[in-house]
Amino acid sequence: MIIGEPTHKREPKTVALAADLVITGGGLTGTCGAITAARAGLKVILVQDRPVLGGNSSSEVRLWILGATSHMGNNNRWAREGGVIDEIMLENAYRNPDGNPLIFDTVLLEKVTQETNITLLLNTAVYDLDKAQNGDKIDALHAFCSQNSTKYTLTAPLFCDASGDGIVGFLAGAAFRMGAESMEEFGEKFAPDKAYGELLGHSMYFYSKDIGRPVKFVPPAFALQDITEIPRYKTFNPKDFGCRLWWLEYGGRLDTVHDTEKIKWELWKVVYGAWNYIKNSGEFPEAENMTLEWVGTIPGKRESRRFEGDYLLKQQDIVEQKAFHDTVAFGGWSLDLHPADGVYSDQAGCNQWHSKGVYSIPYRCFYSKNIENLFIAGRIISATHVAFASTRVMATSATGGQAVAIAAAVAKKYNCSPREVGEKHLKELQLELWRSGQYLPQTSISDRDNLVHKAQVTASSTLQLKGLAGSDQWQTIGHSVAQMLPVRGKMPSVTVWVEALQDTELIVELRKSSKPFNHTPDITLETRSYRLIPGKHELVLDWDSRFDQECYAFVCFLKNEDVRIQYSEQRVTGLVSVFNATNPAVSNYGKQEPAEDLGVDTFEFWCPQRRPAGLNLAFQLSEPIRVFGTENLLNGWHRPIAGPNAWVADFDDRNAELQLEWADNQSITKIDFVFDTDFDHPMENVIYVHPETVMPFCTQQVEVLDNAGNVIGSINDNHLTKQTLTFGKPVTTRSLKIRLQNNHTHVPVSLMEVRVY
Repeated sequence: MIIGEPTHKREPKTVALAADLVITGGGLTGTCGAITAARAGLKVILVQDRPVLGGNSSSEVRLWILGATSHMGNNNRWAREGGVIDEIMLENAYRNPDGNPLIFDTVLLEKVTQETNITLLLNTAVYDLDKAQNGDKIDALHAFCSQNSTKYTLTAPLFCDASGDGIVGFLAGAAFRMGAESMEEFGEKFAPDKAYGELLGHSMYFYSKDIGRPVKFVPPAFALQDITEIPRYKTFNPKDFGCRLWWLEYGGRLDTVHDTEKIKWELWKVVYGAWNYIKNSGEFPEAENMTLEWVGTIPGKRESRRFEGDYLLKQQDIVEQKAFHDTVAFGGWSLDLHPADGVYSDQAGCNQWHSKGVYSIPYRCFYSKNIENLFIAGRIISATHVAFASTRVMATSATGGQAVAIAAAVAKKYNCSPREVGEKHLKELQLELWRSGQYLPQTSISDRDNLVHKAQVTASSTLQLKGLAGSDQWQTIGHSVAQMLPVRGKMPSVTVWVEALQDTELIVELRKSSKPFNHTPDITLETRSYRLIPGKHELVLDWDSRFDQECYAFVCFLKNEDVRIQYSEQRVTGLVSVFNATNPAVSNYGKQEPAEDLGVDTFEFWCPQRRPAGLNLAFQLSEPIRVFGTENLLNGWHRPIAGPNAWVADFDDRNAELQLEWADNQSITKIDFVFDTDFDHPMENVIYVHPETVMPFCTQQVEVLDNAGNVIGSINDNHLTKQTLTFGKPVTTRSLKIRLQNNHTHVPVSLMEVRVY
């Protein structure tokens, strides 16, 4: 028995912990940052004030993870974020194709707890900190766990604030902003006025289900009684649930840090009032058997503080796709601003404008300009309110967490500050990020340690793309459709097969993007017109155009519901067809303000059909496309951009091989492989059902042999982008034979990269 002294003041238990890096915030940003830093050899403490990881993507909020590639539609091809967030999304699709948010929690928890360098503190909130005497460095954080009544003192030379509200930066006195900048301050034409509001609100979601029998609903007393207070109430649909109800938003006129509990209660009022309307208004008889299965208990927060680094990202940087010398991350979501009144506004739920491709984020946005040892990551990075409207989404934020983690490893290596990493060790930072899977737009990377640069590389076969065989799939051209083809030089003739349902005229255009690394077909090169009579036709499309730079050509068949076109079951790395279909939720058509007045462009969306991935038209070429050679393994890119950037074997080479040969023996300790896991697939973590748990382009089996024919390593049942073979004892050999197999019948073997160290 323990008997406390009644006259003594009692203090909670206190535990002191030390690490190389302390990360506050266990959302996707902090989680990806912690995993990356731990794998880079740092001792990490990850402090999360909730019982699970994931933040807005967790089972507590249930928001789908969005980033540069969107199921809602944009022109960013092959733009899914790489590195740890890519690994998490692929693992979730493999284990959890039905999008169960509880299973997603376990994927995140497993990834963190498998890293022995991470100390995870759940249900632990930072409430105070100690600073150095000069006031520009943090010495320690103080945190409290409500579940074990324990105080923690956390010390480290480096700290990262990924908390969303920026609690560490705020307590440390880091410079920050809150609310929108004026249009005049940075010349941002999309800056909102006072009527629109300066902050984005919080959202809360609910899940419903049909239980097969009538069920009544008696609303709580605090539920909204008059649904007409919500101007958008007529858009309610009993089948909508979860983050499809993202527009159930409130709080943009309040203090989105200190008024969060007040905002939560208002959102509960709205949610239960909305469900009462669905169940009891008589407008939705189909809801008779439906019950309310889940309602969020904490709101998903969009905006609060934004901290200042050495650079403030602006609207122009995103729209113009500015190239930075210190790029460490990228984004691609639209400039997505919401009216501050949220669900009570009579305006559209969001106002979105897209750039023509992905944009870069410089390293100078990821550390505090006045607190020497503080990294900032997630939605609090150094950006204006307008730029934040894009950078705030979770997948983009996760790439920032990865950038900060690698920067922290470099800072430890050289015993320097976050700022000095960018000033003195930038090339090393970018190289290590690239090795970790990060995509750095418009950034050239040189990896001199990769022994493949010294090897002669040969392959059992290389795809010479002459066409894709037709199938029994014929689809009406209900939306304009285009086949994307990687080209350089003279455009070959393209033969396709169509069926006219009646006399009609089919218009075909050849287009390209104004920038070779983009995939927005905004330049029309040639137009052809074909008069068709009823029946099937073979069309030979002859073109005069030449392409001086490697890029994608778009062979566009304009909308004609009297014509069907043939598709192929064959799929190839770096090939996809796209559709000119507009999603009203993300379209920049029909807005009140003219595009030119906002400093952004209006253009057509050409987006892939969601399923199956990599769907292509059937076609035949007059000259084969030769862009799939082994030279792509060394070109510095590990995803399709202006071309496929992959070695691809012939369709009939089901046991493909690569041979690496050196002039003399090499001592090898590690081999990295980068596979094609369809970076065009946004891979939503909730709501959507994924029929493919392994991406069809992904090589599943790998076997590596030395020059004596001994198997020195293998990979089985692969479903991830990056895999590494590590040898405890170095392997000495003059050659490597790499055997690769893909289990998908209609997809040839491919490899984005192989690196040997």
